[in-house]
Amino acid sequence: MRRGENHLTGFECIRCGRKYRPDEVTYTCPDCGGNLDAGYDYQAIARVISRATLAADAEQSVWRYRPFLPLTLAESPISLRVGLTPLTRAANLGRDLGLERFYLKNDWLNPSGSFKDRASFVILAHCLGADIKHISAASTGNAGTSMACLAAAAGMPAVIFIPHTAPRPKIAQLLTYGARAVLVRGDYGQAFDLCEKVSTRLGWFNRNTGTNPYTREGKKTVSYEIWEQLGYNPPEWVAVSVGDGNIISGVYKGFYDLKQAGLTDRVPRLLGVQAAGSAAIAQAFHGDGVIRRVEAHTIADSISATMPSDGEAALKAVRRSRGTFVAVDDEEILDSLRLLAEREGVFAEPSGVAALAGVIRLVREKTIGNDESVVLIVTGSGLKDVESALKVAGRPLTVDPDPEEAVRLFLDQPPL
Repeated sequence: MRRGENHLTGFECIRCGRKYRPDEVTYTCPDCGGNLDAGYDYQAIARVISRATLAADAEQSVWRYRPFLPLTLAESPISLRVGLTPLTRAANLGRDLGLERFYLKNDWLNPSGSFKDRASFVILAHCLGADIKHISAASTGNAGTSMACLAAAAGMPAVIFIPHTAPRPKIAQLLTYGARAVLVRGDYGQAFDLCEKVSTRLGWFNRNTGTNPYTREGKKTVSYEIWEQLGYNPPEWVAVSVGDGNIISGVYKGFYDLKQAGLTDRVPRLLGVQAAGSAAIAQAFHGDGVIRRVEAHTIADSISATMPSDGEAALKAVRRSRGTFVAVDDEEILDSLRLLAEREGVFAEPSGVAALAGVIRLVREKTIGNDESVVLIVTGSGLKDVESALKVAGRPLTVDPDPEEAVRLFLDQPPL
């Protein structure tokens, strides 16, 4: 594939602040072990990307934001469309909540049905640009199926380590894409550690969220799209479900990029929503700022994390945005799943709708004002976890193939 230039200047440790050249580091800070954040020449970016260039660009994927990405390829590595997902007005829920401008960013419409395709795209493009031959990842399901999907499109082998408790639809996706799926008899943290050790021994490029700085660079692309789709105007709030913290740190990074390049003058307030049974970052935010290991248990498997791998970046992102974290229980998450489907026709998995429970909470507490614009990122399709949906979906009506019986049934139970 043809090579091009990028505007990456290096990496900075989120924990200790030490800076590195792009060729000095691969994953985490050699000094303190902290996660790395990519830095760019924003003046150079501003010379090649603007509202006018975007308006004239026919590219319908994250590739339209290539000047902001740490990639050397001159063209998109796959034909699958990743990103540029719809931003739609949630009119019914907006009326229910009293929000005048409430929007859904429908990232469940990415190729694998998950927001994680954004990160997998950048990881894949980086690997192809650097002639890397093997990719590995640890995942509760979505990151792994995403990496398997995009690797398949590029003809690259992928090995995915997942907890044995992962939902079966996600395991089926992994296997169907042709990835080597490794079920680990343990939780996500144990699968994560095993993936790190095996990848190091065998020389595979490890996609693992947080420890691989390129994942944040893919996830930040959602912010460019929100900004562009709202007429180059950031909303007051962006709400997102949070597990390991990498998505919300990416959302902040995207708006930060736009501000540094002179394309906007502000960053939205961020609302990070965690499951109460996996709320290490929320507890740290409202406590002493120290992220401590929790025994994670929640129906929302994709945001279940015992020790969030990008928690420090998530804390900094939300604080710098003047946002907040909330923790919601599984009952609130399932109720949000039902509400989003019934009121807006969007079928999402529990981790994809946890953020809605947080928005409802903050609206009721009047932290979010009725006149403020809110974007809710819906991160995963409900088809990835149908068992959870069945907990709130109710039961179907059952009849014999007899018209008279069916008519009597609806006379007794009229459709809603």
